[in-house]
Amino acid sequence: MMKETLTAEGNRLQYEKSPYLLQHAGDPVDWWSWCPGAFREAKREDKPILLSIGYSTCHWCHVMGRESFRDPDVARALNRDFVCIKVDREERPDIDAVYMAACLALTGSGGWPLTILMTPDQAPFWAGTYLPPKSRGGRLGLLELLDEVSRLWHADRQRLLALGQEVTQHLRPRPTEAAAPDESLLRSASAELERRFDRENGGFGAAPKFPAAHELLFLLEYARRTGNGDARRMAEVTLTQMARGGIFDQIAGGFCRYSTDGAWRTPHFEKMLCDNALLSCAYLEAYAQTGNPYFRDTARRTLDYAMEELRLPGGGFACGQDADSGGEEGRFYLLTRRDAEEALGTGEAQSLCQRLSIGAEESVPNLLYDPDYKDFWRVHRAQCRTLAAFRRRRWPLHRDDKVLTGWNAMMIAALAKAERVLGEARYLRAAEETRLFLKTRLTRPDGRLWLRWRDREPAIDGQLDDYAFYCWALLELYEANFSTSCLREAAGLADRMAALFWDEAEGGFFRTASNGERLIVRQKDSFDSGTPSGGAAAALALGKLSRLTGEDRFRAMEERQLAWLAGEARSYPAAHCFSLLAMLEALHPRRELVCVSAGTPPQWLAGAGETYRLAVLAKTPENARALANLSRRAETYPIPEEGERFYLCRNGACLEPVDSAAALREQLRERREPVLQ
Repeated sequence: MMKETLTAEGNRLQYEKSPYLLQHAGDPVDWWSWCPGAFREAKREDKPILLSIGYSTCHWCHVMGRESFRDPDVARALNRDFVCIKVDREERPDIDAVYMAACLALTGSGGWPLTILMTPDQAPFWAGTYLPPKSRGGRLGLLELLDEVSRLWHADRQRLLALGQEVTQHLRPRPTEAAAPDESLLRSASAELERRFDRENGGFGAAPKFPAAHELLFLLEYARRTGNGDARRMAEVTLTQMARGGIFDQIAGGFCRYSTDGAWRTPHFEKMLCDNALLSCAYLEAYAQTGNPYFRDTARRTLDYAMEELRLPGGGFACGQDADSGGEEGRFYLLTRRDAEEALGTGEAQSLCQRLSIGAEESVPNLLYDPDYKDFWRVHRAQCRTLAAFRRRRWPLHRDDKVLTGWNAMMIAALAKAERVLGEARYLRAAEETRLFLKTRLTRPDGRLWLRWRDREPAIDGQLDDYAFYCWALLELYEANFSTSCLREAAGLADRMAALFWDEAEGGFFRTASNGERLIVRQKDSFDSGTPSGGAAAALALGKLSRLTGEDRFRAMEERQLAWLAGEARSYPAAHCFSLLAMLEALHPRRELVCVSAGTPPQWLAGAGETYRLAVLAKTPENARALANLSRRAETYPIPEEGERFYLCRNGACLEPVDSAAALREQLRERREPVLQ
């Protein structure tokens, strides 16, 4: 049974699974997790609530934990006058989204740690981020804030309650007028990104700079469809400069969360699975379009980082690695010339340090000043691996080892794309193993999803992101392995997603399920933030399913979701880049290729689907019956007695079938995709 108060061993959080909550289990604060008991306690004690939201690899969360939540005076004030709740934003993205929206409404900005003061009925009346224990440097101190709020709670409570109700009302979703997706949204988004584009360093806007993969994927696809050279240039410059910068770990691969400066030199050092999965997709896409080997190598190094550092036994991937080590942000990653000499010897270290701008003082390795950056990994691979081992021996680096369904789905999609673009079977094997992990550990017997798995325990009902990204990932995997089980699971997930999250009255998908926990508002999801919109991923998945299966229910749902997204995107298209990807696919659908084979589908089929942008369906004697239950399209194509036969189609109208790769290539060359105007 859970203990109800502080003990000598710690507070209530010691019984949780979340690494973030466990980091605070030894605080002198009488923490609750988010649960009904916390709100009953607040009402019984007639106290306001302090809600603190963060995640285990967050540097400033560590700082506030160390400075404020372990301060005896702060703990005394909190325990006396407040009920205190800790939330892991990665476990409860629904709670985080609601109160981050409140923070943005109250302050105009946000971030983590997110600090909320609210009523026992969950209505927020104050919001902020990091707070030191006492005011300093123009930043409000937590003790001063607590004293003032405690005073107001007893002397002028109505003021706080009224503000809480006002904020809650502001957060309620407003009806969206559906609109037809059109190319003006695409042009507007590209133009807005160009206005914010940093022509020297790449990226968009001023520091801090985030490597927003969804923006880059949109620009690449928009450029491919339109021939827009400006869109391609923005994507290529950004991808190149990020890969050369300190935001990319030049020693061991993988991208950090964001850059604190405009030139990508100095990162905020945590590495997140979701970022590295989606950036891998962007670099793979850039390589597929340009043939630039630097993009290929960066994609490979990013995926290999995730497989070496984040992959867990059984095939699941951990959330990420910490920004802090040895009690300092970035300590793990900073190097001096002396460090390199200790690890490599003076001779080998000299060239490496020169190329990576490593000097006598601690610095972040980067290739921004190396004109020959493209050959760095080929030339210095062995030295980098030695340095990586040196770093690991010197400083421990915390890894958040919980497995999130949605983020692991993103990695499945990236690995499947890697197999199609690079033709490396190891990536396909890894994708299939991760899919098996999600299927056996994070999927219930009735097909519904869990959100998180850790320490042999699944928990928390899956949310829209989990269903949408997993459905999308299964379809990306189907296009790599042509397994009907992937197609069947994707169709089942799409049906459950519609049943649990769809708003039949006004359109759009809710973030949380209809039978899930009720928060102060039930939000819908259209804006891309740190990760792309789950609503956009749902549209992408439904579109893929519609084109692969020919099922009317998927086509109708895709059309309604795109209409809702288009209505949402009209005010600021550039904030909806993943939605625009789905619109591109709908406005100008891929050609369809049906391969019917007397044996197994040819090995080159997945790569051809990627190269020529085809929606590929593969039918064999072994899968014919199962495929017929999933795809009406598949029934009409007879299996030949030997070899393969290929049907190239657009919108259900097919050319004469051909029976060789050479003949198919000729059809593909003769009938190119139309280019957007």
